[in-house]
Amino acid sequence: MSVTTDTRPLDLLADFPAIPAGWAYLDTAATSQKPKPVLDAIARGYGETYATVHRGVYQRSADMTLAFEAARERVARFIGGKPQETIFVRGATEGINLVAQCWAGTQLKAGDRILLSTLEHHSNIVPWQMVAEKIGAAIDVIPLTADQRIDPDAMAAMITPAHKLVALAHVSNVLGSVLDAKRATEIAHSVGAKILLDGCQAVPRMAVDVAAIGCDFYVFSGHKLYGPTGIGVLWGRYELLDAMPPYQGGGSMIDRVTFARTTYAPPPGRFEAGTPHIVGVVGLHAAVDYVDAIGLDRIHAHETTLVRQARDALSQINSVRLFGPDDSAGIVSFAVEGVHPHDVATILDEGNVAIRAGHHCAQPLMDALGVPATARASFGVYNNAADIAALVKGIERVTRIFG
Repeated sequence: MSVTTDTRPLDLLADFPAIPAGWAYLDTAATSQKPKPVLDAIARGYGETYATVHRGVYQRSADMTLAFEAARERVARFIGGKPQETIFVRGATEGINLVAQCWAGTQLKAGDRILLSTLEHHSNIVPWQMVAEKIGAAIDVIPLTADQRIDPDAMAAMITPAHKLVALAHVSNVLGSVLDAKRATEIAHSVGAKILLDGCQAVPRMAVDVAAIGCDFYVFSGHKLYGPTGIGVLWGRYELLDAMPPYQGGGSMIDRVTFARTTYAPPPGRFEAGTPHIVGVVGLHAAVDYVDAIGLDRIHAHETTLVRQARDALSQINSVRLFGPDDSAGIVSFAVEGVHPHDVATILDEGNVAIRAGHHCAQPLMDALGVPATARASFGVYNNAADIAALVKGIERVTRIFG
């Protein structure tokens, strides 16, 4: 986790070959573009250094195994955890499902309760619904504050000893609102509940320290952190992971196999069955190095400035409705009166501006906002004021076309 006092605007567009001149890529919350160091690491991983891990006794396999485990140590340090608590998964969705099946599915019983919030991504709703239906548990939902954040006071008022698990987004993928993660953790622990945080939008945008937060589980995806798709991280407290049964069976996750009985490896290996996404892990290591070299506090300041500029400019257009708090982290959701967000996005695309439009895998939040969908602009290290100008110009064209 890096700390820097450098306040100069970021000028990193040249690091991203997939972003041509004149294209405003404003969909980083969905997936980030990849810098050259990550692309180079992936090319080397599939090229001159490729081999399997944890199996071969030949030198290249041993070297790749060292690189794989070095990445685990690097990622753990990046979020303030320990390597033995850091599990490589396909993405945050798989990480949440792993906890749902292997912890909640074995620890919860009929009558227990799970606490979520109104703004959760479907990936942090559906896995808990599946478990709750199976075991007879119930789900409660924390409302939002007037400025559309998870309401910690409401959380404190509604949580009871019957709540055994809390699962919340650290940063909303729709609103950009930031959870007071430490306070939420303290509230959860006050009744003995465990807490999982969905860090998909937080880890690329701000420094995260799971030890300082005090949470029990934390998940994020590599492709939103300027890394490859198909790789993510589940961090969990070791004593919790060690008590959990495996998620899948296969190679690598075992200690000893006989037809009479199989014993399992300790975490994290217990949860990494089969040949892993080796090059994905190598690419994630490169992405962490890239972000850390810039400085997460500097990235957060850069994106906060862009959000402020975008909200200020869009608020001058009478037909635009903004969602989320003014200090949202890197994300601005909005609607244009009388225009479906899909039409907004289509017209913006004609002007080389790429945004996301839809329910953003957060349909309960759309219901709470009273809209079927929103348009969403989300920023990364490669964005600048010119992208905001292109966005505003495109929205002005939308208003002219639709009157």
